[in-house]
Amino acid sequence: MNAPDKLPVSPEPHVMKTYGRLPLALSHGRGCWVWDTEGRKYLDGLGGIAVNTLGHAHPRLVPALQEQLGRLIHSSNYYLVPLQEQLAAKLCELSGLTNVFFCSTGLEANEAALKIARKFGHDKGVDRPEIVVYEAAFHGRSIATLSATGNPKVQAGFGPLVECFVRVPLNDVAAIEEVASTRKNVVAVFLEVIQGEGGVNPATVEYLQAVRRVCDENDWLLMLDEVQCGMGRTGKWFAHQWAGIRPDVMPLAKGLGSGVPVGAVVCGPKAANVLGPGNHGSTFGGNPLAMRAGVETIRIMEEDGLLANAASVGAALKEGLQRELAGVKGVRDIRGQGLMLGIELDRPCGELLGRAAAAGLMLSVTAERVIRLVPPLILSADEAAQIVAILCPLIKALLAEPATS
Repeated sequence: MNAPDKLPVSPEPHVMKTYGRLPLALSHGRGCWVWDTEGRKYLDGLGGIAVNTLGHAHPRLVPALQEQLGRLIHSSNYYLVPLQEQLAAKLCELSGLTNVFFCSTGLEANEAALKIARKFGHDKGVDRPEIVVYEAAFHGRSIATLSATGNPKVQAGFGPLVECFVRVPLNDVAAIEEVASTRKNVVAVFLEVIQGEGGVNPATVEYLQAVRRVCDENDWLLMLDEVQCGMGRTGKWFAHQWAGIRPDVMPLAKGLGSGVPVGAVVCGPKAANVLGPGNHGSTFGGNPLAMRAGVETIRIMEEDGLLANAASVGAALKEGLQRELAGVKGVRDIRGQGLMLGIELDRPCGELLGRAAAAGLMLSVTAERVIRLVPPLILSADEAAQIVAILCPLIKALLAEPATS
């Protein structure tokens, strides 16, 4: 039986109300464009929240996944999965690290990183290992990753939270050095290179280098959450590479499979052997379909020069936004790198999701006041210009209205 051409948009009586959805349902996509079930067309400035690396219905990814579907979708981790080694070897080549654990989501990858840090501490004889985390951080919604997250609003109602997290402000070297001098149970630092949900807040090159130094001096693990900012989004494979450093633990997900759920924890020598048989696992992690998606995504990214495209088109998009919004009262900042950009306003701007959709553009608003753009890495310069042409008048119109809070 074929799927219906149109899906019911609302109501959804059997779906838990965990999302504030817009009243539209997507039908299909091509490249950086998607269509809803009513036939309306949208430029995708959201990319499934930094997931659809190759856009939609990529002409080389789709046949590869179809071929894999006809071979093997899932295999238990009781057995060797050759595609796991193929993808792991490529991730190690790109990162300079040594081995990989595969899961299905960024939350799972971050949870595994936290387990690695704790076991690393216990293996050193630390009974209550502590992990440095950050204000405005977001690492997931499990109890442990929620505890590492720095947003009281998403934590509310789920206490008691997991203990042994030490929270510091981003880009404050003195704060991390003070922790090093006063907290003797710390075993790791857990840091987003660019905070996504927290408002597209980048860690500076100088700060990343300083944290690497502090970790080395104190025998801590440096764990860099690249779930959202990794996989070429900033113009390098991983955002920390702009600082010329390497982490000990690097969680990945989102763009790794171009829409197929793939999570990974990439480790360097210091963390490579912390977990052994029985310490961790995943039923769906590393299944052949997900691994094929990761292998093919990276292959196409390399063949099509998508890192260079993310850098150049992202720079053009940022310049266009800066030009059109220069001097506009209420625009506080335009920040980010490559195709991960945030526009901070002086007021909440969640209503822009609906207004932008009505104008044919998909985006998101995070941290209440920050418009986030994370489009597919295949975005063209012309499409970037179209984003600017659609979005900037909407921002100006919103800021011209009386502020409500």
